Amino acid sequence: MPAGGPTGGHVLRRAIRGQRRRVVTASLLGTVHQGCEALVPVVIGAAIDTAVATGSSPSLLRWLLVLAGLFLVLSNCYRTSARLAEGAGERAAHRLRMELGARVLDPRGGADANRLPGALTSIATNDARRVGSVATVLAYGVAATSALVISSVALLRISVPLGLLVLLGIPPLLWLGHRISRPLERRSETEQERAAHASGVAADLVAGLRVLKGMGAESAAVARYRTTSQDSLAAALRAARSRAGHEGAVLSLTGVFIAVIGIVGAYLAMRGSISIGDLVAAVGLAQFLLGPFQLLTYVNAEFAQGRASARRIAEVLGSPAAVEGGESEVSDGTAGHLRLSGVRLGSLRGVDLDIRPGELIGVVTGDPAAAADLLLCLARERDPADGLIELDGVPLTALAPDGLRRAVLVAHHDADLFETSLLDNVRAGARDDAAPVDEALAASAADEVARLLPDGGDTVLAERGRSLSGGQRQRVALARALAADSSVLVLHDPTTAVDTVTESRIAARLREVRHGRTTVLITTSPALLAVTDRVVVLDEGTVAADGHHTELVAGDERYRAAVLA
Repeated sequence: MPAGGPTGGHVLRRAIRGQRRRVVTASLLGTVHQGCEALVPVVIGAAIDTAVATGSSPSLLRWLLVLAGLFLVLSNCYRTSARLAEGAGERAAHRLRMELGARVLDPRGGADANRLPGALTSIATNDARRVGSVATVLAYGVAATSALVISSVALLRISVPLGLLVLLGIPPLLWLGHRISRPLERRSETEQERAAHASGVAADLVAGLRVLKGMGAESAAVARYRTTSQDSLAAALRAARSRAGHEGAVLSLTGVFIAVIGIVGAYLAMRGSISIGDLVAAVGLAQFLLGPFQLLTYVNAEFAQGRASARRIAEVLGSPAAVEGGESEVSDGTAGHLRLSGVRLGSLRGVDLDIRPGELIGVVTGDPAAAADLLLCLARERDPADGLIELDGVPLTALAPDGLRRAVLVAHHDADLFETSLLDNVRAGARDDAAPVDEALAASAADEVARLLPDGGDTVLAERGRSLSGGQRQRVALARALAADSSVLVLHDPTTAVDTVTESRIAARLREVRHGRTTVLITTSPALLAVTDRVVVLDEGTVAADGHHTELVAGDERYRAAVLA
């Protein structure tokens, strides 16, 4: 891979190389098919001269058998070649989707930077399909080019001027076709960018539909999507017009070229330079040439769109990682001792914090940005701009990100559920069959949610858990985080949508189920903070207070304002 990351050309070449056996075999079979197609008018011309003109029935029968053999070979070659070529394209596209999926899921992150989820989906589907299509049409292009060469040789045998006309005329036509495809390539890239953005906006709006309805912002959301959709439509129409113009221009050029071949052939026949059979063969070959030229036009257009899509895929694959991957593995016996020293990132202005092994600690901040930045640091989605975070004395930057996240689980407030059963959602966080799933369900009060569902815990939830209420979704998400049984668990506002009675039960059970393991609660919930060993208050990006919940309520006005307001 190039030092600066993959390029569009590199993505295209790798997609083709990965399917080279199928592409080469399909190209060879396609060449045989096109060669047989080109020989059909030649055989017909020979039959006219040697059988029809002489009235020889045996000779006519022999030529008919030759024609039947040609059609048998070309039909079988075409079917096999098309099947291999289409398979190569599908496999190349699938391989790209797998690479894109691996890059998006890379523990180091970075692929989703400045990209909406819908945009990444569009790249992994539409752009991957277009790049895969290049592997398909390459075989067609090789076959079409071979057909032009075979036709030229056949015309040279009939007449040197006709053969030279084709040989000398093909390169300028191919060059003009490539030049004409340049606007299509640019507009195709813009079309895919606008379509991906529209998909991203649509997915974003659907995900927040309930919030939009609650705010009464449906009209603003509709207006936003209408504008984005219209931009995408305009780009698609420009690309379609460009493709139509490209195909029309190339078709006109090839039509004129073929007409010239026919006229020259007719002139040579009138002068007696070629026979009637040769004229029929020449005209037949001229008409046949329209097929390869149209195929090359199609191939050229697909290559133009494939190059544009390949550049977009290369941008994702070459996205810089959000964090550098460490090499040290986290040991199984992690104590869970977290230490933050002078951590600076975004709203954090030098946070010093020592979280002892097995401690249940609360973190209170009135600034949502500070909470978000702290979560990013602890999950190692971002590294601090300054300062150090250690786990059991080892800097997080020295640990492999995937191993670190198994030891330190950060459960965000807006966690999504999967479209599967409630129990499968909870087990998704478990590492093995011995995970405390039942304890996690009871501690989060998610067992009560299961009892209310038609099929209990086996009830299949709707996409993102939309068949549950907000509080029910939170309880299932909390159960999933507890079932992971990680050495360090960081929870961000896990009970904001839960009623106060249930929240109190969850607080008491949470302390029990997490006994002996480090737990960080980033919240302003009095019920949760009351069961912590101590509470740290962040103010203006630094630690402003540290003490027990009851002490802070009694003696810290800022704490009372943040927690009891």
